[in-house]
Amino acid sequence: MFLGHFGAGFAAKAIAPRVSLGWLFAAAQFIDLLWPTLLLAGIERVRIAPGATAVTPLVFEHYPVSHSLAAVLAWAALVGALYFAVKRDRRGATVLAALVASHWFLDAIVHAPDLPLYPGSATLAGMGAWSSVALTLAIELPLFAAGAWLYARGTRAADSVGRWGFAGLVAFLLAIHAGNLLGPPPPSATAIAWVGQAQWLLVLWAFWIDNHRVRAGTPP
Repeated sequence: MFLGHFGAGFAAKAIAPRVSLGWLFAAAQFIDLLWPTLLLAGIERVRIAPGATAVTPLVFEHYPVSHSLAAVLAWAALVGALYFAVKRDRRGATVLAALVASHWFLDAIVHAPDLPLYPGSATLAGMGAWSSVALTLAIELPLFAAGAWLYARGTRAADSVGRWGFAGLVAFLLAIHAGNLLGPPPPSATAIAWVGQAQWLLVLWAFWIDNHRVRAGTPP
């Protein structure tokens, strides 16, 4: 899943308005931000197999550190604890931890059965929505649209950066998703890892636009 995670990040602003959208995006995508580094280090493995599913040509062979349920829950607790230690914001820490954990459960909807319950688990989870492009879009687009709408409703642009930066971010995420669906398979696992690292730019973009938006109802 791609758009759905960002939709969750957008939506979480309504629950934790004091937390920057950048932190919300980082939490919602945390395990996909961690995964490319583990790929480059050779700790986890992915294989490119065109036609593996209707949506993605990737076969996730081994990713227990980033994507097993037990590991994700541990990462969620760590992220929440670190945020609370720095910001002393209990609600924000709880929301960030929940976003990290939500990634696994959203992935479980679309992935083929490849998500381990814990490192070394023989039981793999995955409902397989990626077997159908139409089904995947029917799941992801409403999640993303609802999240972006909640963010737009709960905040307002303080200036043109807040207005057009937000619109541009939404459009860019949709374009990335379209490219993932329609583009050719990636050339190598290493290329996947480096492109995955570029997702940090989306987190920085979210910090940037959130600094130019204020809570809805705030006087000009």
